Amino acid sequence: MGNTQEDLTMDSQTLIWIGIAVVALVAIAAVAWSIYARRHSERLRNRFGPEYERALERHGNRRKAEADLAERARRVEKLTLRPLTAEETERFARSWKTVQSHFVDNPTAAVSESNALIKELMQARGYPVGDFEERAADLSVEHAEVVTHYRAARDIALGNEKGKATTEDLRQAVVHYRALFQELLDQPVAVAQAS
Repeated sequence: MGNTQEDLTMDSQTLIWIGIAVVALVAIAAVAWSIYARRHSERLRNRFGPEYERALERHGNRRKAEADLAERARRVEKLTLRPLTAEETERFARSWKTVQSHFVDNPTAAVSESNALIKELMQARGYPVGDFEERAADLSVEHAEVVTHYRAARDIALGNEKGKATTEDLRQAVVHYRALFQELLDQPVAVAQAS
């Protein structure tokens, strides 16, 4: 009852087939994971637009950037965001017109008022209004395309505090703020228009 040469060959062949099957399963799993990861990245890139690239640049690593973006989405899902009432919408629209009218006499004040009005509008919609980076990150989840405007407006406002912004720069800041303001007010955004 010893093992014959035929039995050993059959056992070797079985082990070879099992090995091939294991390698094939590992390869299939790797391909599936790669496809999943690529699709996950595409979904995040589509959802966050320019913020995806910004997160990549900031973290220097796709995994870390995507984890950051996913965390933003989880954080915003926990917020109780709400639409504005008709009265609130009308009040904010009037306030925006007032801010724009101040630009002619005092561009610096108009930029500051624009920022304050954006924060007030965010708060009315249910967003926390902590530090700027957190506000921008929260906005990027639902308003990815216009958060770039918010960042640009802030950069100009900071430059203005250092005396490095022209009147045209300040006008651009108000245009940038307006793009976000209109989005938060649930109105279509006409980004290319100037004030």
